[in-house]
Amino acid sequence: MEGASNLDSGKRESKPSKGLLQSEELYQYILETSVYPRELELLKELREATAKHPKAVMGTAPDAGQLMALFLKLINPKKTIEIGVYTGYSLLLTALSIPDDGKIVAIDLERETYEIGLPIIQKAGVEHKITFIQSLALPVLDKLLEDPENESTFDFAFVDADKVNYLNYHNRILKLLRVGGIVIYDNTLWRGTVALPRTLVPEDMRLSSHLIIEFNKSVAEDPRVQMSHVPVGDGFTVCRRLY
Repeated sequence: MEGASNLDSGKRESKPSKGLLQSEELYQYILETSVYPRELELLKELREATAKHPKAVMGTAPDAGQLMALFLKLINPKKTIEIGVYTGYSLLLTALSIPDDGKIVAIDLERETYEIGLPIIQKAGVEHKITFIQSLALPVLDKLLEDPENESTFDFAFVDADKVNYLNYHNRILKLLRVGGIVIYDNTLWRGTVALPRTLVPEDMRLSSHLIIEFNKSVAEDPRVQMSHVPVGDGFTVCRRLY
């Protein structure tokens, strides 16, 4: 998105933002003022390691991670689940936030990218909290639900995976979450394409954009959750299970 602003009686063209804000300058202001000074050194190290990967854009945005950490501290979860690990920025953030006896079920189809962040996770001394499962997520969720003792026992979930299954994940996660538990879905504004006419959405993003639009509509109408759609990172949808 292009913008312009008047500065000292002259015009200055604003750079396009990597996030959802209207200018790169405003986004950098948030990062440099509020996010980076409070980012733990281990998280910074993992973020910088991720930046070297060809698909670094898939990493959790640090400003979104900061908000996620706040939620984690507010609800103090001990049993969590993460769908879509990538290099593990959000996973490390969660592991650092939960108690020493807390547990994370972490699911991802790729182990190679997880191993980029694994040495930093090990250095942080939190690997014992993580059970990494290399698999498609739906079979793992279904397996968990086969045991009635897993229902309503998870405190927190984070989903940053294939958009085609967001609704499928949502319906299963709500069975696993306790009442009052929180699930956060990432990328629910999909680089702003959810608000664009279909003809203006890049062709390679149209299917995912459509699926996210359908997911957003469904969650907004879901009476089982209290929710908030937050324009942070690439869009966070935060849901609290009501019953």
